[in-house]
Amino acid sequence: MLNLLIFVPIIAALGILLGAPARKTALLAGLAEFVISLLALFSYDRAVGGFQFASQFPIIPSWDLKYYVAADGLSLVMLLLTGIVTFAAVCVTPKIERRENLFYACVLFITAGAAGAFASQDLFFFYGFHELALIPTFLLIGLWGSGERQAAAWKITIYLALGSFVLLIGLVDLYQALPADARTFDMVRLQQLAVAKVIPATAQARPFLFLLIGFGTLVSLFPFHSWAPTAYASAPTPAAMLHAGVLKKFGLYGLLRVAIPLLPEGAKHWADLLLILLVANILYVGLVTIAQRKLDLMLGYSSVMHMGYIFLGIASFNLIGLSGAALLMFAHGLSIAALFAIAGMIRERHLSLSFDSLGGLAKPMPFLGFAFGVAAFASIGLPGFANFASEVMVFFGAFKNGSAALGFSSFQLATIGALWGVVISAVYMLRAYKAVFLGEPDKAVVAGWTDPSASMRWPVILLLVTLLIAGFAPNYFLSYLKPTIEALLR
Repeated sequence: MLNLLIFVPIIAALGILLGAPARKTALLAGLAEFVISLLALFSYDRAVGGFQFASQFPIIPSWDLKYYVAADGLSLVMLLLTGIVTFAAVCVTPKIERRENLFYACVLFITAGAAGAFASQDLFFFYGFHELALIPTFLLIGLWGSGERQAAAWKITIYLALGSFVLLIGLVDLYQALPADARTFDMVRLQQLAVAKVIPATAQARPFLFLLIGFGTLVSLFPFHSWAPTAYASAPTPAAMLHAGVLKKFGLYGLLRVAIPLLPEGAKHWADLLLILLVANILYVGLVTIAQRKLDLMLGYSSVMHMGYIFLGIASFNLIGLSGAALLMFAHGLSIAALFAIAGMIRERHLSLSFDSLGGLAKPMPFLGFAFGVAAFASIGLPGFANFASEVMVFFGAFKNGSAALGFSSFQLATIGALWGVVISAVYMLRAYKAVFLGEPDKAVVAGWTDPSASMRWPVILLLVTLLIAGFAPNYFLSYLKPTIEALLR
């Protein structure tokens, strides 16, 4: 099933480039991605746990380099996120006037890169699959974006290329830190070596810093975050949904899967630095989000801000915090994808998403008004949504970590600061809802506007219903995530 998740979108993309019907083929591939990821989740034996659905063949045996895919609970939840968002992104794609085949091929290559990264258990392919998604992202923004799309495309490409280069240095440094007779690209074997503590504590700080900067740049960790808001604001709707909802989670997944378990002493060494940066993500970027006057830019900065919560859970280094961070990756991916989908539907009717040019849209488009309100409440962290359950776990996990003999520890101070982010996110989300959907509509602007067709509504409903299911039954998803986190903590 894992090979299908990786190669179905690749084969479909190649077929589209060779002349297959673009939208129909992409819809079938997106539906297959969603169904297979769901089947993989249900087929996983939680009683046995560990890595399942393994498939591998050697590439360079002398280096222990091989194509190796397998999935545990964490991988399966991220693959499910990839499948849901891919299907929704293809469904909400409006009519593409030019180079339709190339457009849908780029979307599917991004999906293949994300699925390959989440399923890979070899460091080389883990890194390589992510790189597969960078060129399609550049093309989607540069050719089909809006506003200053070419500047945004170059900016995201330069930032992510530099981040990937720093990440590569960190991975090489990690490889070199291993004893000569234990060097391998096998991530499962690396976890076993980490349990045996084969990497000296004194050799862990430098590679972890490289990995933190590399992964952090890909995730938009402050101060390497400025590429994300403009890129998402300029990107076509499916590109923004896939990158903000799925591909950005690669860096967080890498910290959980590679950096934290393999270099625990390095993580502790740089913990205070990470706390400072993540608080800046939440408070500084949150205040910048409040200052935005365009819906697309506000959603872009909001996505950057919420990464701070996930970093806080990762920095907690305990079961409840890391489990909350993993669940929040899933929840945020769904909520931000739904918000960008709705913003894209509005942009199709009115090129400007400025708050000053919109207002009262709930009257001509009640479904979009309701759906945006639900997605906004989820993003804020309203009880009943997966975002609330995961953020509560992040806050408890971080606050219980590192109690100080006198006063508060740095983790507790960071948690107190992060809690103010809940207030900030409520301010900018509710203000955006009021500016866009409430009040009296401008009849000259909204003339002829109606809600999208049923085929465009169902993808948004799918995203929101999944958020509610994970919010009311978070233990179901945690039953997949917690055994993996416990294994990584060992």
